[in-house]
Formats: sequence, structure tokens, C-alpha cells
Amino acid sequence: MTGSATGMDGCSVRETHVSILLFLGQHVFKLRKPLRFDFADFSTPAARAEDCRQEVDLNRRLAPDVYLGVADVTMGGETLDHAVVMRRLPAERSLAHLVSCEPEAVWGAELRGVARVVADFHARADRSPQISAIASIGTVSDQFEANVAATARFVGPILDPSTHDAVVEAIRRYLSGREPLFTARMAAGQICDGHGDLQADDIYCLDDGPRILDCLEFDGRLRCGDVAADVAFLAMDLERLGKAEAAARFIGDYEGRVGAQLPVSLLHTYIALRAYVRIKVACIRHEQGNPEAMEEAVRLLELARRHLEQGRVRLVLVGGLPGSGKSTLANALGDALGAIVLRSDELRSGRSRAIADPSVAATFRRGRYTPRRTHDVYNQLISVARQHLGLGKSVILDASWIDASNRHLAQALAVDSSAALTELHCTAPPDVTEGRIATRRRRGTDTSEATVDIGRAMALAEAPWPSATDVDTARPPGVVLEEALEIVGVPVVAAPSRS
Repeated sequence: MTGSATGMDGCSVRETHVSILLFLGQHVFKLRKPLRFDFADFSTPAARAEDCRQEVDLNRRLAPDVYLGVADVTMGGETLDHAVVMRRLPAERSLAHLVSCEPEAVWGAELRGVARVVADFHARADRSPQISAIASIGTVSDQFEANVAATARFVGPILDPSTHDAVVEAIRRYLSGREPLFTARMAAGQICDGHGDLQADDIYCLDDGPRILDCLEFDGRLRCGDVAADVAFLAMDLERLGKAEAAARFIGDYEGRVGAQLPVSLLHTYIALRAYVRIKVACIRHEQGNPEAMEEAVRLLELARRHLEQGRVRLVLVGGLPGSGKSTLANALGDALGAIVLRSDELRSGRSRAIADPSVAATFRRGRYTPRRTHDVYNQLISVARQHLGLGKSVILDASWIDASNRHLAQALAVDSSAALTELHCTAPPDVTEGRIATRRRRGTDTSEATVDIGRAMALAEAPWPSATDVDTARPPGVVLEEALEIVGVPVVAAPSRS
């Protein structure tokens, strides 16, 4: 716990929505308010005593020399209450202070130490089937819905209803289609008895290493979860402080320590879920008389909305006739969105990035292009896309899409996978498309076996595609990509954020 601005010898009082903290000399005494919340019950002395014991035991995992024990509060020999006794730590060494007041070289080095401690803590934290079950998609969804119910009374008086409803709907949509991802995270051992409430104000960067305080002790169902949820909480809190670069740095340092990337869409969603928890807390603080908490709740709601948009799982169909530039656009979109690109020509050839043999004659709707074979390729395309979408990865499907029945398969997939669907129809004048085909055939650098004659035959067979947006690819590639990103609904940025 921090000292005051004038040092660590004075006395002061600080209040949170659940606690009262007394700063006395070199110590901090933390008492729970005798209240009952939807998430915790501190209404009896016995409940508060048990919570104090839990807080000391659990927080000694990350700060053994800070949590000194539990003291009885007595008067006239009668025990009135209980308090957690802590060593008082210097305010200027809190991570919140460092990222706000020190140069990046200073907080960057300290943040690496925090990432190392958090990663190592996760590696040794308790795991069990019971703990893993807490991070099932059903449990996470139930916890979120409980928070929505508890926050409902603040929608309107504090929170903008349209923004709030959009955030809630986006979280529900993500969770409804991501059961394979949550199951995979459980199977991979990524669920542990973690911290549950990582905030920059509760992390202290001392000379001999970080001390991380104030884990969520009163309910293991809220403390246990995916390691990504802990990482997301601190990333969210750093961004709340206006330090998005520190949030991204922390995520990168953590991933470097564990040697693996966290699923991007899951990270964005957990940032939004953690922000929603803090929105509820800020609203409660405002209700208790803190005038600044209302502004914080509004900022956090916008933060959640922004991350849900960045983490949205998307299915983009990029279609068009041979030479229309669909593959060029699909690859560019894949790079811009960090999405998986699946190409029908590669599935048809049986191997990724296969190069077409220009000496082999391809005929429309014959050989490997019979309606049955083509339908099989599209089914395979949909099947592979389904797997990626279930794991929270956006997918670009690069194919001609001239048959409406195949488009219907993709549209149904988007619904089943709760993915945002965009359909793009690439067009260009015949002289441009045929010139591209001739160049491609001459160079022999592409998987497509289409000839000019096949392109003309496909144009006659192409069904109307009213649900798609036409994209003229005869223009410069950068212009085409920018327009496509606008249609998809993604702002044009220099590079996708890891936060």
C-alpha cells in the first residue's frame, strides 16, 4: 500500500467501494466495509474476519513480505472487527506513478519485471479440473450476465444506453461463437488460480523486484480464470491511465516470457470484460458519493467498445472472376486484419501455395472444375473456416463465389460462428482482367489455372450477388485496400495494436 505524498510517516485515510484503509506510520490497516454486494458479503464480523485471512494467505503468493497478518480491532477487551496489516510501500514506486511520471526508459524496464513476475506466477499457480471449469464459456458468460444485471440501474443515469447496449451485445456475440477456443484454452492448461484484479495502483516496483498486491480474494470464481484475463486486466488499467503504449509493451513482454502469443481476439474481449467490471465498480463509487467516478465509468465504456471492435471476429468473402484482383485484395486484407486467408485454388490443388502448371489445360466445369468437385472445394473451404472462426480468428475466403448456393453456405457459417460477415465482389474492365490472366499464365507464379476462355465462361454463369459490395480493382492497390477496409468496418491504421 502506498504512502502519502508527504512521505510514509504521516497518517491518512483512503476509501474504496469495499474497504477503508488507515495509513499509520510504516503500516497500513485495511478494514472491509460492513456491506453486502452482489459479488461479496462483508455484512458480518465473521465474514470480514474470514475475508481478512483469505486476503493475507492469497496475497502472500506475490508479496509475502508486505502482508504481515490479521489484527483484531478491540475496545474495552471486546473484538469489534478485523483488519489486514500491511507494510506501507512508497507511493512513488507504484506502477501507476511510474508510467505517468517517469521516462519510458524507466517504466519500460520496470514493466518487463512485472511481466516476468506475472508470467512466472501463472506458471506455478494452482490448476485443477475444478479451476478449469471456472473458465468455461458458460461460466464466463454467466459471470458477465451477472455484472450486466448489477449495472442495469446505472444505464441512463451514468452510462449512455446505446453505447452500453452495443458493448453488451458485442460481448454476447463473441462468447456465443467461441466455445472451441475456450475449450482449447482449458485443454492447454491456460486456466489457473490467478490474481483477478491486476491494477497499476497495486503494483510496486521496488529495488529487489515487483510486489503485486490486492488479488481478488473473496470469490475464487472471480479470481480463477484464463491467464489472458489477468494480462488483459493490467493492460486495460494501463490504457485507462492513458498509457496504451505501456499496455502493448506489457502484453509483448508477457508473451516473450511465456514464449507464445495470446489469442488476439480473446485478449481484446477480456480487456472489454475487465473494463466492464471496473465500470460497475466506478458506478458503485459514484453512487457512494465519489463525483469523479462517473467520468471514469464513461471512459471505460468507450475503452470496452473500442477493444470489442478491434477484436471482432470477421468472415470476409472476396470474390470475382479470374483476373479481377480478388487474391491480391484478399492477401492485403489478411495482412491488415491479421486474418487467416483461405483460397479455393489452393484447396483444389491439394497443397498450399501450389503453382499452376500452364501446360495443363483447364476447362470450365470439367475435370477438377465439375460442379460436384467445385461444391466439394467450397464445402472444404467452409469447414476449415469454421475451425478458425471457432478459435477466434478472422478469416478471408478467396474464391470466385459465382454460385449463389456456395454464398449461402458462407452466410450460414457467419451466423453459426457469430462472425461479422462482409462480402466483396472484385471487378475490373475485361481488358484489365484478361491482361492479368495472360501475365499470370506467362509467369507461372500463381495457383490459378484459369484462362481467358474460362474467365469468359464464368462471367456468363455468374449469378447476381446483391449482398456483396463491388470493389473496382483497376485502381492503385492502396486505394483498393483502403476502400475495402472501410466496407469491412475497420479504420485504416499503420499497424494493428496488440492491446
